[in-house]
Amino acid sequence: MLNRNLLVCLLITLGLWGTTVKPVEGQALVPHILQLDSDQLEQTGLRLAEEALQLARFQQFDLALSKAELAAELAPNSQRTWTLLGSLYIQADKLEEGIYALKQAQGLMPSDPDVSFVLGRAYFQTSDYKSAIEELRKGLKFEPENSGALFDLGNAYYKHGKLKKAIAQYEQAYELNKKLWPAINNIGLVEYEMGKVDNAIAKWRQAIDIDSKAAEPLLAMAVALYAQGNGNKEESLAMGEKALRLDSRYADINYLDEHLWGKRLIGDAKKFIATPRIQDTLARIEDLPTYR
Repeated sequence: MLNRNLLVCLLITLGLWGTTVKPVEGQALVPHILQLDSDQLEQTGLRLAEEALQLARFQQFDLALSKAELAAELAPNSQRTWTLLGSLYIQADKLEEGIYALKQAQGLMPSDPDVSFVLGRAYFQTSDYKSAIEELRKGLKFEPENSGALFDLGNAYYKHGKLKKAIAQYEQAYELNKKLWPAINNIGLVEYEMGKVDNAIAKWRQAIDIDSKAAEPLLAMAVALYAQGNGNKEESLAMGEKALRLDSRYADINYLDEHLWGKRLIGDAKKFIATPRIQDTLARIEDLPTYR
């Protein structure tokens, strides 16, 4: 059923908005049913979808979403409109609506790996890791060398408690993209939770070698070295200061949890961040002026 706003848009499109039909005096009004051509409706929907896509590219997401909603109503048999609508819903953090729209798109074109990949990420955000794994694997059947999807699958396996499978996916992702330091970093996260501390530290060193400006592996390594003791405290504190100067968000425990730091590493991070030297560094970082 079309709502009133949709009908108004249709009337504008068809050049019928603003006209006035006067009843003949002495006659009862006869309900008039507007005959709408389905092809014309679909073309209007596709045009609105293009407009929504352009608006999204210019970061005008609210307006883009409203146009995409209308586009999906006008062109319900278009996989493109449902995919766009689902993606915009997810951008707006409306995950359930996004998943519904993407499932509609998937029903129209089951072999599109991009829809499965976006669905997998959406399910991951809802903590439905089993469904995330299913969707990501479905997409990888059609596009097996997508390093980003393999990395996402590693994350889903990790959160689902399948640690060895997670490492295998990260390794595949890195083999396809040697610049993908997050894959190496996350192997370190998994191995630290498995108690393989030296292996984890080695992975974080490797990640830093790939990108010296990556704050996460630098801080993770600092935390691990500090927890080990053995004369590493001075080195680890200096390393941690450098990491937090690169990105102070990593001092937020909630932020670490969002970035898949496990319980063991977060426990050690809390102790590290609470040290007077790190607290003093954070205070000085917060006092620095910001330029926008």
